[in-house]
Amino acid sequence: MRDAHTTTGEASAVAVELERLRGTMEAGFARADGSLALLVQRSDQTDKQLADHEARLDALERTRWPLTSVAALAAVGGVVVAAFQLTVR
Repeated sequence: MRDAHTTTGEASAVAVELERLRGTMEAGFARADGSLALLVQRSDQTDKQLADHEARLDALERTRWPLTSVAALAAVGGVVVAAFQLTVR
């Protein structure tokens, strides 16, 4: 049979080891929380950049001239120049 002193020593050693494990786990969770917070921050920044780019692209699309309109204006300009040349002669 074991004596009480040996059992108490083993219990103390187990308690110390459990405390070390607890500290290791807390440090690991703190690092994981920090990493997750950083990822969330970067995701928010990416979302803001994406929204900004979409707004800029929408503005460009609204202000650009459609190709068919440019072609029609060029054709009308050509007809006007041709008519002017015929009337001058």
